[in-house]
Amino acid sequence: MDLNWLRDFECLARTLNFTRAATERNITQSAFSRRIKALESWVGAPLVNRAQYPVQLTEAGTQFLPVALGAISQLTESRQVIRDADRGGRRFLRFSALHTISVNFLARRIDELQEQIPDLHTRVVSDSLSTCCELLVESAVDIMLCYYHQSVSPRIDETAFARKDLLTDHLIPVAASGVTRAHGWDLSDRSGHAIPYLAYEPSTFLGMVVASTLDDKPLHAETIYVDGLVETIKRRVLRGSGFAWMPQTAVSTELADGSLVQIADDTWTAQLTIAALANPAIFDPVAQDVWEKL
Repeated sequence: MDLNWLRDFECLARTLNFTRAATERNITQSAFSRRIKALESWVGAPLVNRAQYPVQLTEAGTQFLPVALGAISQLTESRQVIRDADRGGRRFLRFSALHTISVNFLARRIDELQEQIPDLHTRVVSDSLSTCCELLVESAVDIMLCYYHQSVSPRIDETAFARKDLLTDHLIPVAASGVTRAHGWDLSDRSGHAIPYLAYEPSTFLGMVVASTLDDKPLHAETIYVDGLVETIKRRVLRGSGFAWMPQTAVSTELADGSLVQIADDTWTAQLTIAALANPAIFDPVAQDVWEKL
């Protein structure tokens, strides 16, 4: 048995779509299908009726789903209890957050909160959006921080959680000022050589936001590098390797000191919201205090 099989099954039961579930789980559809079949082999019965569209759980699948959810929850909670005990019994408030939010927003905010709440101890898991959502659903973290965009939102049942919008951010196309001046880079200018483009993986949240922002706009650029991490792409942008869309919170210092410049007007910019999701009904007093101050 692999715990990931249970997580895969939960995701498929929620989406009823192999393609969408595989995307959420950040694996290929063929690998996802193999893991579902492996789980069915372990259980000894088909869990999914693949002859229907959308797919449906079989009777065995319907019976097994609450068992799978309970196992995920209990294993996750037990792991956290053991980890907290290993830290001397202190209660750690647990966050999950996208890498760039963790680096450029949450770390500073936790510093401020710990000045206001001296007994606050925190643990942050920085990961992909799908993993952050997974941890929140499984109660492996208390609060999740993520981005929202008008056309791209986290795949999560929001009716089960409270949402608090914390900050408006912007995704803007930027490049190092030196190479921009030298080559006259401007996304609105389609003459000359194509601009080297450092892109996000298309399946990531920011990759989907960029695709939505571009829509039908002609992009006079050549993709030379693809990555899923903002900080990695940012380092290459600063070295002059090309341009990229960056969250403004991630490059505010570099924009202020002039090392990076925006290479297009606001029609090429996307508005993002940094939001927190949680279930305050299960908070202890410290967690409730943080949620109110966040």
